[in-house]
Amino acid sequence: MDLLYLIVGMVIITFTLTDFIWTTLWVDGGAGPLTRTLTTAYWTLHKQASRNHSTLMSLAGPMILVFTLATWIFLLWAGWTFIFASSGMIVDTKDGGPLSWLEYAYFAGYLIFTLGNGEFAPEDGIWQIVTIFATGTGMLFITFGVTYLLQVLSAVSEKRSLASSISGIAKDPASFVNASWNGKNFDNLNLLLDTFANELSHSVSQYNAYPVLHYYRSSTHDRSLPINIVVLDESLTFLKYGIPNEIQPNTLLMQELSSTITSYLDTLHSSSIDASAARPPHQVLATLDKAIPTVEPESYATAIESLEWRRRKLLGLLEMTGEQWPGTTQKTK
Repeated sequence: MDLLYLIVGMVIITFTLTDFIWTTLWVDGGAGPLTRTLTTAYWTLHKQASRNHSTLMSLAGPMILVFTLATWIFLLWAGWTFIFASSGMIVDTKDGGPLSWLEYAYFAGYLIFTLGNGEFAPEDGIWQIVTIFATGTGMLFITFGVTYLLQVLSAVSEKRSLASSISGIAKDPASFVNASWNGKNFDNLNLLLDTFANELSHSVSQYNAYPVLHYYRSSTHDRSLPINIVVLDESLTFLKYGIPNEIQPNTLLMQELSSTITSYLDTLHSSSIDASAARPPHQVLATLDKAIPTVEPESYATAIESLEWRRRKLLGLLEMTGEQWPGTTQKTK
């Protein structure tokens, strides 16, 4: 037995299964260390290569998911190849001769994905048990890998549905507030604020479980959740700090939605998304409908300044996805 090959194989298998279980089953753990590192590296390369072309950027999420699954398969396969190569106890039932590395890889591969075909077989003893265990890890990977894939795709559909609901009202903060004005107050927004808070809270749970969702960029404004989160948060800023208290929507509902957006921003850290070094565009009360009562511009400007870090995090999110700040015609430099 070659002890070095055995140790290398066991380390690869242990590391791969740990990362796989961490990523697919540990809901609060986010992505495993290997998956997180490779995902960030691939995203950086993909973003540079695509030159922010919307269609190419929209392929990043699917490619990262495929790349992650392929990496797990390769490492699992390689680990078992090293383990079986260390034994010298795998028999060629046809020729009876020693196995080459290619044949060990073939044996490990068909064990992972099937139950084998009888062309190669372990000798009696402990390696028969090891062979069964190898097949078990393959079945584990297929079962949970497919489940993970379906859950991610379902979460992508749900976040795009939420984005469409927000963009269906307006595509920039000022238009959102203007569309919500009923001529007297903003009571029409109360039901929507509650709905958005509930749906976004569900999305936050999915982002915590599947950080890869941050890399699924939509090719259109209407279905981009990052852009529409900015629209929603900036609209809340208008409503909370720019509008007199007596005509604002329900205060508790605004607070709930704002807190949920904060939770969403907290998920950015798991995907190495940092606050922007640039200052976001400074929205002004003059962009609102003149029929809407507003507070003094000076007090509103002071409130905007106090929110700069939060707004920088929002801008950092858009810079990561290569998207524009809503309500602007050019990218923020």
